[in-house]
Amino acid sequence: MAKAKTRYICQNCGHAHLRWQGKCDNCGEWNTLVEEVVTESKGASSPLGRGSKPVPISMVNTANIERISSGSGEVDRVLGGGVVPGCVVLVAGEPGIGKSTMLLQIAIDMASNGRRVLYISGEESDSQVKIRAERLRGKLSDNLYLLAETSADYAAGFASDFDVVVVDSIQSMASTMLQSAPGNVAQVRHCAALFIEVAKTRQIPLFMVSHVTKAGIIAGPRVIEHAVDVVLTLEGDRQSELRILRTTKNRFGATGEIGVFSMAADGLSEVKNPSSAFIGHHEGPVFGSVIFAGIEGVRPLFIEIQALVSQSAYGSPQRVVQGIDPRRLMLLAAILERRADMPLSRQDLFVNVVGGVTLTERTSDLGIALSIVGSFRDIPISPQTAVFGEVGLTGELRPAPRSQARLKEAVRLGFKRVIMPLSREKIGRIEGLEIKRVKDIFGAFDAAFK
Repeated sequence: MAKAKTRYICQNCGHAHLRWQGKCDNCGEWNTLVEEVVTESKGASSPLGRGSKPVPISMVNTANIERISSGSGEVDRVLGGGVVPGCVVLVAGEPGIGKSTMLLQIAIDMASNGRRVLYISGEESDSQVKIRAERLRGKLSDNLYLLAETSADYAAGFASDFDVVVVDSIQSMASTMLQSAPGNVAQVRHCAALFIEVAKTRQIPLFMVSHVTKAGIIAGPRVIEHAVDVVLTLEGDRQSELRILRTTKNRFGATGEIGVFSMAADGLSEVKNPSSAFIGHHEGPVFGSVIFAGIEGVRPLFIEIQALVSQSAYGSPQRVVQGIDPRRLMLLAAILERRADMPLSRQDLFVNVVGGVTLTERTSDLGIALSIVGSFRDIPISPQTAVFGEVGLTGELRPAPRSQARLKEAVRLGFKRVIMPLSREKIGRIEGLEIKRVKDIFGAFDAAFK
């Protein structure tokens, strides 16, 4: 006999409580407990586990494990060289950013290469998916199978018969073992565990789409992010055609790697030269515009940073940012006011990163600071100058990693000068490139504006 029990599940962390209370004991959030009825089977249960035995690590055979191409060079770069058999990939992003489009393209390309692919859609019918697939690729392979289903138990039964499985999305799936609605924390956790078990036991690559909350974080319990092998986030400004695929977790490759795509009517296409897409093309020097020589993963990426400083018309000056941490801007503004005697506390500051990119590297500090100074003093910086460096609280510039790779990219893009911090890294003379190595923001000001 099945016995029903009531639990109160935290919608933030997934922790179960026996009774309702205002605050979750696990994560400390208020008013996040929701009542759920869980059906538990009474009686003998099957033993847990896969029946495997402990094996010395030297005896584990990895010769037959080869990465599989997804059909996209940018996706393979982000995954660390391709898809590993049995790998579980979680793809998240805002609504309409292109998650389903990207995974459908991957499914079509992998099916065209001879692999049997199952695309499980819980949000669209099979006819809707086919119409979108024909728009993206035109001719389709019979190796691609569509399943419009929201029952995780039913869909997981078919997954073991295929080489690749795509679930779009995990929030739309539900299991009959639970009486809660689809998208609930317990349902998401249970359905994800069903598909992950099939992927691991059968060595099937599994892609799962996950929604995000209004705060921009992945919806559902964090236990899903811990259970999967790779977490990818598709980001970008929906008003722009550029999309950034960023990895935040990768058990089979480096984290922090990005792939750059362009959204068009026929889907996502790879951007071969990302730096040219993020650098503005101005006819001459522009006040408040600086080119930052950045590194994303293993790839040098040059990005334009723009700043606008204007007299505040209100008692509380505005700090409006796009693409950087607002607290980092406030910190740099305080350093400039205290160390460089710039009265920014009475000025409105607007900072924008071109192309919808979110900068996480602290070596962008110098580019942000110089763009603010250039706008405040109405002094332009040469568009053939690139900068990078982290700014300390005393105004000093701290050494930046992988300076040599940034300088080589500057030469390839046609820059004539680079302003960078002093470091112990040995940097030889580079033909056609003037290298200005400075120790603090004052030296950077002299190199940039004089």
